[in-house]
Amino acid sequence: MPTTSRPDRAPARASATGRRRDPEASRAAILEAARAAFTERGYARATIRDIARRAGVTHGLVMLHFTSKERLFLAAVPGTRDLTDIVAGDRETLPERIAAGYVERMESNPSGDPFVALLRSAATNETAAANLYTAMQAHSESAYREALTGDDMDVRVGVLAAQLIGVTFTRYIVKVGRLAEMSADELRVHLSRVLRQILFA
Repeated sequence: MPTTSRPDRAPARASATGRRRDPEASRAAILEAARAAFTERGYARATIRDIARRAGVTHGLVMLHFTSKERLFLAAVPGTRDLTDIVAGDRETLPERIAAGYVERMESNPSGDPFVALLRSAATNETAAANLYTAMQAHSESAYREALTGDDMDVRVGVLAAQLIGVTFTRYIVKVGRLAEMSADELRVHLSRVLRQILFA
């Protein structure tokens, strides 16, 4: 009897088994699958089960590594993923680094950004948007705690997020008004000034 299909299946099983035995390989495969799923389906429509299938691992293994869809999204896409690196450095130039990182990221690929995902989710699924915002806020507070002090640190981080969400909506979603018309360099300069007031005033 023909057995040509059996060798085709064996490597897939071996690959999945290998990833289960190698946590770093599992994590890398999950992140790669997550980026593809979030890009194709958007944050709200992508599912953990689909991501697990793409990665060749179990649903439970995805949750073991990332605990929630929100945390997986933040680990997979640019934005909050890069925040720790942006915060590291001279406190005095933090507003400029935040503005530069945001503008560079949004000008190159806004579709997969956490702020865009948050705004689009809010239009169709308030619970998904609230969960994503909560995860983003917790991650941001943890990162900024390395550079900011004071009892109102969480308030300032919240206002900073609100500022960036507003710019995201105006420039990258509805694309109207002065913010949408200015150059990337202009936006970076204006945003740096506003963020300095929020963080250090």
